[in-house]
Amino acid sequence: MAYQKARRYDSRTTIFSPEGRLYQVEYAMEAISHAGTVLAVMSKEGIAMAAEKKVTGKLLDLSLAPGGEGMGGVGTEAWGGGGEKIFLLNNNILAGLAGITSDANSLVNFARNSAQRHLFTYDEDIPVEMLVQRLCDMKQGYTQFGGLRPFGVALLYMGWDPLHGFQLYQSDPSGNYSGWKATCIGSNHSAATSLLKQDYKDDLSLEDARQLCLKVMSKTMDSTKLGSEKLEFATMTLHPTTRQPLAKIYRPSELDELLRKYELGGTKDDQIGAGEGSGGGGGQEGGNISLST
Repeated sequence: MAYQKARRYDSRTTIFSPEGRLYQVEYAMEAISHAGTVLAVMSKEGIAMAAEKKVTGKLLDLSLAPGGEGMGGVGTEAWGGGGEKIFLLNNNILAGLAGITSDANSLVNFARNSAQRHLFTYDEDIPVEMLVQRLCDMKQGYTQFGGLRPFGVALLYMGWDPLHGFQLYQSDPSGNYSGWKATCIGSNHSAATSLLKQDYKDDLSLEDARQLCLKVMSKTMDSTKLGSEKLEFATMTLHPTTRQPLAKIYRPSELDELLRKYELGGTKDDQIGAGEGSGGGGGQEGGNISLST
């Protein structure tokens, strides 16, 4: 009976149920819970972010992914992104995505255009919360008007600006956003959040934050061994000389070196891009390209 009752009110995003619920928005949030995990930890020296890649396979050509073979890098080199989950929105802001890939690409383009318009108008990088608010205003509009559907993607934003220093935000399909010291979205987010609550400390260094990110990922992912073919990793710090924000998306070789340092895995160079498929296929060796990431 409860299911039949829900079906009467879930055909449009503009219809409230008698309990005051918007079922289409809740369904969009449910889509995110099946996507790859993304988590971030803020420290006094910067912010670290790790993301689980769902689209892997022996036949996948990584040179055709965003950023191509040269994906990752420091500063302007990071504009290519991490390949699937982590993208540079502006010189001072990185974002991690969980949900429907095509929706995520649309939001990334909107955010980049908004950041560049602000830079062109005021000759300074956009404040982190201002960009988050603009993106969430658009997402909220897609829950209020007929003929539209909510974006099936959640984002973690990490950045720095002179107003508030390092900041970490999370937003969902409803258009809500909130600030965090450490948080997680995607599959297994409940278990990851519990681990973060146990191990997070306010005086963490960036090295501690990196290690905590990868440690939590190793305990929550459905894989026994971590490697660059299944993970993306990024940090936001300040340049030691200019004290300007410095974004870094780790290259596969750098991430494997970091994993070996913490004794959490790592992939040999000749194995990068040859991971087993985990894209939701029917048990076939290569896996299938999944709709959600």
